[in-house]
Amino acid sequence: MDISRIRDGRLRAQLLTAPAADVVAAASHLLATQAQDFWAGRWALGVRSAGDPVLSQVDAAFASGELVRSWTQRGTVHIVPACDLPWILAVTGARQQRAAAGVLRGWGIGDDDLAAAERAVRPALAGGNRLTRSEFAEVIAATGVDPSSSRGNHVLTALAIRGVLALGEVVPRDGITRDQYLVSLDGLASPALVADPLVELWVRYIRAHGPASPADFSWWAGLPLRDAQVAASAADPRVAASDETRYSATDAAPAVDSPARTHHALAGWDEYFLSYADRTLSCDPGDLAAVGPTQNGLVRPILVADGIVRGTWSYSTAVGKTRHPPVVTLFEGAGDAAGFDAALRRVVTFTAG
Repeated sequence: MDISRIRDGRLRAQLLTAPAADVVAAASHLLATQAQDFWAGRWALGVRSAGDPVLSQVDAAFASGELVRSWTQRGTVHIVPACDLPWILAVTGARQQRAAAGVLRGWGIGDDDLAAAERAVRPALAGGNRLTRSEFAEVIAATGVDPSSSRGNHVLTALAIRGVLALGEVVPRDGITRDQYLVSLDGLASPALVADPLVELWVRYIRAHGPASPADFSWWAGLPLRDAQVAASAADPRVAASDETRYSATDAAPAVDSPARTHHALAGWDEYFLSYADRTLSCDPGDLAAVGPTQNGLVRPILVADGIVRGTWSYSTAVGKTRHPPVVTLFEGAGDAAGFDAALRRVVTFTAG
């Protein structure tokens, strides 16, 4: 399979040339959308939705309980359908807990502390109740668990990975909301019934990212390569080999008739760039450093034309600054920035709504 066909397949699988009907459908298709920058994660769903979606539509899906944000894999926070979170954590949770154990010990947080926090937090969130982060800190402090410095955040993350809580409805504020209430998964959505969670995770990854390899899945899911190879060997009829190393979904989205969007302004940490072990299929090796990840983990928003990263962009979502247009930085030989005007107008429309 040549590189252009791989790019075309990924653009379709990632809903960039075959968009979802709405932001909830986009989130369900992607399954886990990286979102440590909450605005970026929400735009990642907007850019993959038909028409001109707006931020309030994504926030409404959090308010309804259809979507939550949690640490689904690699110790990194993602947007995920609430019904899918339990079975995802059944695959990734134990490994994330082992990876975080040393950090928790370094902060003096032991198993007894986490157990005490869980015993206090579960009833505090029961019956549809919710907590702000400061209220969460008060709840665990009452058990003797010190939430000062970053300890409270580490306890919160650990409980999320255990499936005790997730980040739900956004907390209202002036401008773009960034904070979310902590919620229990109980009562939000009936957990999806999955026969083999590891295989399901593989299939859903390929459906939203293929053509992709077991090594790509291993990176994305934060699982050992042997687990990826086991899942790939399961011969699930929803996935088929597309070349010697990569797989595609047998029910992949069809190619979109012209005029399909060819230029995209994608968020920081976007799945199209980040979710593969080898990113040189979408980005020239000489431009990778300009995108990231940087030493502090930053992955910049990218401009993509015909499946190739052509530059980066920035846009302030601070109160009073969204009226300023996005700032574009094109790579050498990328052509005219005017080709991205429509893509960047979608960003502004999304943010304002």
